[in-house]
Amino acid sequence: MKIFLTGATGYIGGRLAPLLLERGHELVCLARDPRKLHDRGWVPSDRVTIVGGDLADTPGVVQAAQGCDVAYYLVHSMESGSHDFAERDRALASSFSRAMRESEVEHIVYLGGLGELGPDLSEHLRSRREVERVLESSGVPVTTFRAAMILGSGSASFEILRYLVERLPAMVTPKWVNTRCQPISVVDVLGYLVDCLELTETTGADVEIGGPAVLTYRELMDEMQRQLGLSKRFIVPLPVLTPRLSSLWIGLVTPVSPAIARPLAEGLRNEVVVTNDDAQRLMPRHTLPPREAIRRALERVAHNEVATRWSAAGPIPGDPDWAGGTSFVDQRAITIDATAHDV
Repeated sequence: MKIFLTGATGYIGGRLAPLLLERGHELVCLARDPRKLHDRGWVPSDRVTIVGGDLADTPGVVQAAQGCDVAYYLVHSMESGSHDFAERDRALASSFSRAMRESEVEHIVYLGGLGELGPDLSEHLRSRREVERVLESSGVPVTTFRAAMILGSGSASFEILRYLVERLPAMVTPKWVNTRCQPISVVDVLGYLVDCLELTETTGADVEIGGPAVLTYRELMDEMQRQLGLSKRFIVPLPVLTPRLSSLWIGLVTPVSPAIARPLAEGLRNEVVVTNDDAQRLMPRHTLPPREAIRRALERVAHNEVATRWSAAGPIPGDPDWAGGTSFVDQRAITIDATAHDV
């Protein structure tokens, strides 16, 4: 198939692209700045076309998607640290939806989030559901995968978990530490995203995906501690810690900024557990248990083999000027009494 891929510079899209190429598909990747893809090993291929453009430019998206059979929508404004991410997500999804309506694309694949709709659903998870509805308004069949925390080297939620456990022998946490979740390995997420192209039964379906185990975030921290080979971590949950305080605390201890940590922390209060067996019925697979998923991810980190990272998507502080952010330079010099050859 000829596939229109958005989010190729992001965490999931950057890993999905080479897998799609392995299956023999042709890719058209839309990137706000194509230079972010220049160092990807899968880009130098006669089956890859990189198109510079913005999802907000509906006519440009229509032109870029011409001749494509399937479109992947893997864009999330929260990763840029924007405080109005929900509004921007809605606007971008609306533009994309209009473009798909005018294009030849016959199938949209979207990765959203688990979480039962209700008044207590966090803004982050509610935004994911709203994007679903906007994409469906295009009239093009949409396959939506809903996932909880994705366990994989380089993902924002995984990095938060790893840094908290690694750096804090004892921690005071919000009461969400006792919330149940059903994390899934990034390996399995990618498997579902690729395999659905060959199963017409998934076209137009909402599929909840998760790993084989349901556990609390506290139990997940305990498993991270064991896999890191660290001593037992002391965790004290308190009901008074607000999402804002949690995000500031996460921003202090981990590389994830408070702007990104806050919506993630708010989402942790919602139970995210698969409610049916549709995924296994339609696309049976032996999903990795959390223990194995964490072990694999930590091995990737230890061997510096992290294919993509959450921080690569969008213009964020630390990016060079051409990406719309700021370049920070730390230069140090010292003069020594030696020749260059001796040094």
